[in-house]
Parts: sequence; structure tokens; C-alpha cells
Amino acid sequence: MPATTPRILIAGAGIGGLCCALALMRRGFHVTVLEQAPQLGEVGAGFQVSANGSRCLADLGLGDELPQIATEAAGKQVRLWSTGQTWKLFDLGAESVQKYGFPYYLIYRADLHALMERHVRQGQPDAIRLGARAVGFVQDVEGVEVELENGERVRGDILIGADGVHSRIRRAMFGPSDAQFTGCVAWRGLVPREKLPSHLHANVGTNWIGPGAHVIHYPLRNGELVNFVGIVERSDWQVESWTERGSVDECLHDFRHWHDDVQCLIQGIQQPYKWALLSRQPMETWTVGRATLLGDACHSTLPFLAQGAVMALEDGIVLARCLAAHADDLAAGLMRYQALRLERTSRIVLGSAANAARFHNPLLADATEASRYVDREWNEERVRERYEWLFSYDATAVDVGGSQPARTTA
Repeated sequence: MPATTPRILIAGAGIGGLCCALALMRRGFHVTVLEQAPQLGEVGAGFQVSANGSRCLADLGLGDELPQIATEAAGKQVRLWSTGQTWKLFDLGAESVQKYGFPYYLIYRADLHALMERHVRQGQPDAIRLGARAVGFVQDVEGVEVELENGERVRGDILIGADGVHSRIRRAMFGPSDAQFTGCVAWRGLVPREKLPSHLHANVGTNWIGPGAHVIHYPLRNGELVNFVGIVERSDWQVESWTERGSVDECLHDFRHWHDDVQCLIQGIQQPYKWALLSRQPMETWTVGRATLLGDACHSTLPFLAQGAVMALEDGIVLARCLAAHADDLAAGLMRYQALRLERTSRIVLGSAANAARFHNPLLADATEASRYVDREWNEERVRERYEWLFSYDATAVDVGGSQPARTTA
């Protein structure tokens, strides 16, 4: 580390921003996180953290506390929209730990966010600045200067844009970017366990597949809640926001012919939300001089591989390691980070998009044909092809010291 501790600016205090902040602090950097919201509070939703992500959380020093807030999944299964027929996708639990070294967790987003915030503040009490919306920046050979909405300017050595899918930092770097509506609308909601029959309490991730739609649900908070996500092909809603309220009746209508278990889940949702799924082509570069991007700001993905949040965790660890390895030339560290992450994240973005067609295939309309389709698309070899390279990736061990672009897929 140079004689003067580098000052790293991070725009955005979401999961990716806080992960990066904590990873940098643990490596001796001074961090300032600029968050536009007047107070922190993550959207109430669940997400899946496969072994490649829980490895990152352990590297942050959170491993011992995760079992207190997370549910360790026993496995994943596929069910048919009409009959409820069930196929095992793969085992998790002890098998995930044995095979990949770390658990597969199902986590309530707000719980992980609160845990990460607490650790960041414990390490550096002034690290997070609230009500500080970054609207643009300039840079020179010595550092960056971020402009806040209130006119204030904040200076640092490096800027990391972790400000999400509508990133102001990305816009300042590359101009406006177009997103294409996928023709899919997503529903999400939380269901209290007591509203569900016992057979829907299983500690597994379930993926219902059907023509033109699919549903995912899994337990949170040791089964106290069930996270529901339903994605349906429709063209009349194109608002890309996680906080837009919908109604139970409208959600039921979208899945009106589906199995009774799906109907039961929807009826138990306390407040459903809906958002349009937009797609963006993978970026060819996301670093300019002393500024770079992280997470959804540079590789937003459709939620069909359960890797969106995990990619942000991997980014945070790799970026912190790259800056520590290149502390005498931080711009070179940013380029090494990009080289290590670009190919892997692009492959995930494209793979997630490909899964949409797989989950919604018209062949699923007929139960007999659906059974043959599932046996073909979700047999052991195909599942291994789609998931092994994801789960086996180790963000804590990739070679951050090199200077040339690196192939990143496992």
C-alpha cells in the first residue's frame, strides 16, 4: 500500500456496493460510499446465493453470522405448471459444501444488507454517506471528483459505479444506453409460512415451468417466509421498477390456469410487486481511467440463472483484490478487474437470456410431451453443463496480479 492510503469512492450502497466497500476496507483502503437514499433499507425480497457467492461472503468475514439469517437449501426441483409433476434438479445442502466448499443459501435481501451495513460501519463509522446522489464526475491523472445532486463535490483516487441498472455513473462514462423490453413481466412477493399447506414448506428451491411463464419459490428466514417470483410473457407493462405495486387478483389472472399450489402461493402474498424485464447487451468495456462499474451497473441480467446478486459479490471481491495487488497503479488494477470479469459476466447474461426460452417452451403445454422435454433439458449432463462452471468459480483465488486480459470461465 502507498504511503498515503488510497481513497475509494463508491456510488451506491446496495449489496454490490457494500460488498466492495467491506472487501476494500479489509485490505486497508479508505472508502466513502455515496448513497442517494436518505436512509438505508433494502427492498423486501429474497435471492439465492450459490457456493460461488457464499465463498465471497465468507471472505468478507460474514461466514459465521450467515447461518443466523440464511436458509441453507437442501436442493432444487422442477415442477410442471399443469400437473405439478416433480423432477429433482440437484441436491444441495451437504453436497454443495462437499463439492464446492461452501453452502447454497436462500437469503432475505434486507437481512444480508443490514448485516453488511453493520460490518462496514464497524470498520469505518463514516464510510456511508446518505442523501448523497452522484450525478456525474470528472477525472484527471491524480484522481476523480464526483458531483452530488446538491452541488457538493467529493474527491477520491478511484470511483466505482455500483449504482444499479439505471446507473448515473455509467451514463456519465458512456452516455445513455438503450434497453429492450423482453416481453416478460415479473411478479414478486413474500408469503408467510402459516398461509401455506405443509407440503409447500419444503426446504428446496422450486422452479415451475410452463408455456409462456414460470414461477420460482423458496423459503426464507428458516422457513418463516416463502419468496415468490412469477414471470409471464405479456406486453402491456414496461415499467422497470422493483417498487411498483400490483394486486393479488392481477397476479392470479396471469397464472389462472396453473396448478393449485401456484394459486395458493399467490393468494398468500401480502403485497405483490411487478416489474418489466428489460435486457441489455453485455458491455465490451466498463472502465475508463480511474472509474469503473460493478454489478447491475455494467452487467444487469435476467433472473433465470439466479446469479445477479452473486455476480455483484464476485465483482466486489475481485475488484478489491485487484486494487490491493496494484496499489501503486490503481488504474491498472481497474483494468485487471475488468479483464478478469468481462467474459464470465457476459456469459452469465447471455445464459440467463437463453434460459427464458427453456423455462417457457410451448412443448410444456402437453403433459406427455413436457415429460420428455424435461428429461431432455434437465438431465444430469445438461444440468452439469449449465451450473458446474458457475458454482465452482473462486473469486478469492483468480490471478489478480497479471497485466494481460484473462479468460475467466471455468
